[in-house]
Amino acid sequence: MSASIRLGIVGGAGWLGGAIADAALQAGIVQPQNLALSHRSARPDRFAGAFWTDDNQALADRCDVIVLSVRPRDWPALAIDAKGKLVISVMAGIRLAEIGARHGTRRVARTLPNAAAEVARSYTPWIASSDATGEDRAVVRAIFSACGSQDEVGSERDIDYLTGLTGSGPAFPALLADAMMRHAIAFGLQPEVAQRAVNTVLTGTGRLLELKDASPADTVKTFLGYRGTTAAAIETMRAGGFDQAVAKGLTAAFEKSIAMGEA
Repeated sequence: MSASIRLGIVGGAGWLGGAIADAALQAGIVQPQNLALSHRSARPDRFAGAFWTDDNQALADRCDVIVLSVRPRDWPALAIDAKGKLVISVMAGIRLAEIGARHGTRRVARTLPNAAAEVARSYTPWIASSDATGEDRAVVRAIFSACGSQDEVGSERDIDYLTGLTGSGPAFPALLADAMMRHAIAFGLQPEVAQRAVNTVLTGTGRLLELKDASPADTVKTFLGYRGTTAAAIETMRAGGFDQAVAKGLTAAFEKSIAMGEA
């Protein structure tokens, strides 16, 4: 890809749009003077040197690559002519063909980053239309590698599934952490101690899995092999339906992603 692109982010005032902009700037993918962002109300006081506007077409006209960082329910009202440009969607459920038809381009990518993009730890699956060029794919890889890690997947169905698995991102570990913290406080620990203990367990586990490139199943198996306190906890959680609850939750997220695209 070229040294610096002209990047526009529709919804750049939002948390995800802002996180993508910050990551792209930090990685040198875009220079401030080549970055355009749109806002709906007050202009944010960030990204010095960038172009801010409340006119989405004005943003599109000055950019080669346009990121659509809006909620799926707000997208039908978004009128942008992006003929001849690469359009990158971060919206759940909206299909490549629909995006291309609405915005007048055949160069489209669907991506699904998560909230950890704010700390450059997002996982982003993506897929591009058949008319997207090799340069387009390089741009998508560069942007979302700057946000964490990324994979080009084989189908839009994969994106719909990963909308729940990874798009929900920090929500699932946070759900587990919340349950652990509530139990610790009910046991009698001070809330600040419980929060520090639980947060450190989760961040430490993530770092361990990342650095060792370890299989979660192998890690669980190792602890089960010790037949100690951890094994007792794991076996009791599983007997209580832990695995089934997770599977049902991921299936519900997948079905919701499909439904959002059909709405």
